[in-house]
Amino acid sequence: MHEPTARVRACDRSRIREMFDLAQELEREGRDLVRLEVGEPDFDTPEHVVDAAVAAARGGHTHYTSNAGLPELREAISDTLAREYDVRHAPDEVLTTTGGMEALHLAFLATVEPDSEVLLPSPSWPNYWTQARLADATPVEVPMPAPDYDLDADTLIAEMSDDTSLVVLCSPSNPTGRVADPEEVRAVVDAAAEHDAYVIADEVYAKLTYDRDPTGIAALTGHPEHVLTVGSCSKTYAMTGWRVGWLAGDPTVVDEATKIRESTTACTGSVAQHAAIAALTGPQAPVEAMYDAFRERRGYVADRLADMDGVTAPEPEGAFYAFLDPDTDEASLPLAKRLCREAGVVLAPGDGFGEAGQGQLRLSFANSMDRLAEGLDRIESAL
Repeated sequence: MHEPTARVRACDRSRIREMFDLAQELEREGRDLVRLEVGEPDFDTPEHVVDAAVAAARGGHTHYTSNAGLPELREAISDTLAREYDVRHAPDEVLTTTGGMEALHLAFLATVEPDSEVLLPSPSWPNYWTQARLADATPVEVPMPAPDYDLDADTLIAEMSDDTSLVVLCSPSNPTGRVADPEEVRAVVDAAAEHDAYVIADEVYAKLTYDRDPTGIAALTGHPEHVLTVGSCSKTYAMTGWRVGWLAGDPTVVDEATKIRESTTACTGSVAQHAAIAALTGPQAPVEAMYDAFRERRGYVADRLADMDGVTAPEPEGAFYAFLDPDTDEASLPLAKRLCREAGVVLAPGDGFGEAGQGQLRLSFANSMDRLAEGLDRIESAL
């Protein structure tokens, strides 16, 4: 494995886990905490999805499936990508996975060369760092310009070389909630293609895009063969515990990922696959209701932060995160711990998402309006 170089920073998920553990400790002591650190919908899985899973289990659909997944699910994913995001892949170019994380892991293993570089515009989700190292590649953080941290193609392209195997783009972004500009995306994919590199489009939050129609990265470029789309049922359908995701793209890469999968998880749980079919093809009213709730919360959080002295944040355009920049010299983790202990509000330390997030905090608005109001009151009072 490679030691971090001057251009490689440790994006440490342990900082986020440390806050989770601290919150649990304080709750065991009887403290009332407003939990705004976890990136998980606060809704239950839609009832018709649960019913489909129960029917599948009682109907005997409890055995192995093919490594690539049930044909009906791969077709449903193909149809959803085309209908919702204008991304065109035949069902045999889709691999079902155990959540979006396995899709990322398989995509890394199938595409990166040992000793090559994986470019990560930051701040970004810390699992990308781990995925790169598991594939024996070097993760390279490329900080995007503050204060909005929007994708800047020139900055990212300047870091590309023949050593680049992979570029990871997440839109809407975790942790900033920003949505990448199509022109910037096109420029990045074009440059990656020139270096014979792939671009992973992590679009698990794509359906939660608030100010424009969601469009997949693969639909925005003249080089879709260089884009590997990762998606999931987790966020859109409140199915985080079901662990159903997918990888769609170049059939050669998908085939290699499928071969690797035989030695990892073999297949996604069969009952969960039937649940995912119901989620993708069944009634969408529950999804629309969750979307409306998240959009209302986004507006409330953005307005509160805009009026709050001592805190700035780029307006979230998607997902359910706001990335707070407090007017303080405190480092992210000590600040988050102080807010947890003194104010009773739990946030994720910004430097857990890379050096670009140093001194900042991620707030998840996947919580009720009442708890968001209470949490923001506590933040405002403490800062």
